Amino acid sequence: MEVIPVLHNVSSVQRVNDMARLVYSLGYETLVVTKAYGGAAQAGIPEAMRIALREGKRLIVLPDLQDAIELLSPEKILLVSRDYMEEEYDPYNPPRYEGRLLIVFQGSEPDFTAKEAKLGTPVYLKGVTRGRLGPLAEASIILYSLRGRD
Repeated sequence: MEVIPVLHNVSSVQRVNDMARLVYSLGYETLVVTKAYGGAAQAGIPEAMRIALREGKRLIVLPDLQDAIELLSPEKILLVSRDYMEEEYDPYNPPRYEGRLLIVFQGSEPDFTAKEAKLGTPVYLKGVTRGRLGPLAEASIILYSLRGRD
């Protein structure tokens, strides 16, 4: 299993940089950023690229989530979404997937659009009973639980 984290719809410089550090620190080779705008596009992406180059990792920046799906051809897509959740994700007993897995984290407050939610399987963390944890906390738990499973 090849896991590729995706940070989607992000405007925060700090969020892009923190996600890059998290993804690369956990040993993942690639981070994809889609629909970056504002400060994330102007300053966050260049800084994340510097982090990726320093770590010998890859950063892929694409205009939209659909582009990432078309270009990376994943076998499975998980969208981390509280609002559209169809399945619970249990980090103590993470599911096994075959092939390439895209895990998409929403980088801003509004959740995915209804159209985006249909691009994959919306999941959310089992045991979280109120609100969203935020993309960095969600990514930390999910990506750590999948480490070493490929």
